[in-house]
Amino acid sequence: MATADLLLHPVRARILQTLLGSDPLTTAQLRDRLPDIAAATMYRHVAVLAEAGVLEVVEEKRVRGTVERSYQVRQERAVVDSAARATMTLEDHRRAFTAFSASLMADFERYLAQEGAAPATDGVVYRQAAMWLTEEEFAALIDEIQAAIIARTGNEPSGDRSRHVISLVVVPNNPPGEPGPAVEAAG
Repeated sequence: MATADLLLHPVRARILQTLLGSDPLTTAQLRDRLPDIAAATMYRHVAVLAEAGVLEVVEEKRVRGTVERSYQVRQERAVVDSAARATMTLEDHRRAFTAFSASLMADFERYLAQEGAAPATDGVVYRQAAMWLTEEEFAALIDEIQAAIIARTGNEPSGDRSRHVISLVVVPNNPPGEPGPAVEAAG
């Protein structure tokens, strides 16, 4: 299974984000979309992800005496599952969350640096909500969120569709002296 260290490395996280929801891409196409990543670095991290089974080769063709591979993300392998999370120490979780947050901030900065970026009209949303939930209600909420996302991940690119990346953070937040689980969501 994938580990947080594997998936949340800054370069690998950007590769995965670029491939999520897109047609399969070659390493050369990834380099075109991520020009600030050196070629050797790109090839090394694509190889690490492929070796771990997070990326799969969907096409190979000969180009000028070499084999060019097209990759796509294996969605089921691109997550740190609950069993792997359970083995992580508090420090592992701290490092993983720091890497996730840094990646999210870098993605947002890249978006803002684009010519014509218009957060208000582009549908940029960042929001928090606190809610009191039983374990069953919390599990149902997570199932609903996953179902809503999964229902739309198969949409094909078209002239009237824009690509959006949704990030979710869920943190228990029990106020001192107040009983029961409180769940705070940001996305």
